[in-house]
Amino acid sequence: MKILFAAPEAAPFIATGGLGEVAGSLPKAMKEKYKDTIDIRIILPLYQNIYDRTGFEFIGKTMVSLAWRKQYCGVFKKEVNGVTYYFIDNEYYFKRGECYGHFDDGERFGFFSKAVLSILSLIDFFPDIIHVNDWQTSLIPVYLQTDFSGYNNYGNIKTVLTIHNIEYQGMFDINMSEDVLGLYGDKKSIVEFNGSINFLKGAMETSDIISTVSESYSKEIFDDYYAHGLASVINRNASKVRGILNGIDTDYYNPATDNSLFENYSLDNIQGKYVNKSNLQLMTGLPQDESIPVIGIISRLVWHKGFDLIINGIEDILKEKVQFIILGKGDRNYELHFKALQDVYHDKIAVTIDFNTDLAKKLYAGADFILMPSISEPCGIAQMIASRYGTVPIVRETGGLKDSIKDCSLGEGNGFTFYEQSPKALTDTVKRALQVYANKEDFKKLVKAVMSVDFSWEKSAEKYYELYKNL
Repeated sequence: MKILFAAPEAAPFIATGGLGEVAGSLPKAMKEKYKDTIDIRIILPLYQNIYDRTGFEFIGKTMVSLAWRKQYCGVFKKEVNGVTYYFIDNEYYFKRGECYGHFDDGERFGFFSKAVLSILSLIDFFPDIIHVNDWQTSLIPVYLQTDFSGYNNYGNIKTVLTIHNIEYQGMFDINMSEDVLGLYGDKKSIVEFNGSINFLKGAMETSDIISTVSESYSKEIFDDYYAHGLASVINRNASKVRGILNGIDTDYYNPATDNSLFENYSLDNIQGKYVNKSNLQLMTGLPQDESIPVIGIISRLVWHKGFDLIINGIEDILKEKVQFIILGKGDRNYELHFKALQDVYHDKIAVTIDFNTDLAKKLYAGADFILMPSISEPCGIAQMIASRYGTVPIVRETGGLKDSIKDCSLGEGNGFTFYEQSPKALTDTVKRALQVYANKEDFKKLVKAVMSVDFSWEKSAEKYYELYKNL
């Protein structure tokens, strides 16, 4: 089987979030597990922020038509961990300070989608399946069904669309369809939705399979509360929808080898975790006290991550013997609120407004709990990473959080969960976790149980392989 995995970002070259990690980890896992039966390759834009281009090989160039435009398209490649990466080069579109957030993002990723299909003969790789990810690659199945439908070698290509977060859809002015994307008449109707252009809607209509990043999320998006306006499209394409829970790269996230940690440790010898906790408390300016439970929050500070629940419940929790370490950035109101709380509770709260990978890994290792009370969470990987480091998740039962974390109140499970979207439900669950922490032996058993859960890509790779094979 030949698979081309198209993504707007992919580790280790560039990753701004979970999508980038998935795009780097899943193909690697599949290549390792099915090396004799699958040839899976990754394609992404050659951004300015991909600084290290050592070993990049120039394959060739072509011109890509986008409506009335004809744009240069160069192709580079590099092999990493046995996986071939291709890079689409066009400095006009991709020599920017940031990957996303530009006024012409619709044109930029329309070009990328068209380019992916245009360079297949150049790289001499016509895949059986193109696996596209989120709105930035969503025009690939649209163009495959329209502009490339009559071309040799394109007729049998199937497409899989993975929705990592349906909130981000690629919505643009309706006039873009003809003047920028070159989609006229019936083609225009594929991407038209509620008076706008909607890239994700176009892929949902034209792809062969729609997958989401957890089973629960695949059911939730049939409801407009989670679908952000696209429930009617999901329901119309219900037979295509699948849910496969993401995994994590357990080589990269490994407390036994992680160079970011103050001291390495493992399931067989967790003493180093306490060294990490003590040093983390010192580093963040909190009192060094092993008996005080540390709750970590590593997240974008946005509404759907449940921060209203935290804000309305945290002062009740702070009456307990506890410390909070918060790492992230996002909505300015949340940033200011937590900074103000830090000023009042300086011996109980440490706040860092930043995206900092090194500090995040120190926090995963040094905290006792990770708090994720998300209103919506398609998959989430923080709970999986935390578990790998023996940090017990406290989560709201939604999407991938529900699928990956089971409440331990009945003697089994790998965390603490609640469903109700209320500050009281959150605080009650946190206090329940603190009660377990107070019993050292019980909590140590829970830490080891949490570390024992397999969140590698092994099971997910098997499910994607079956999906590809069936398709």
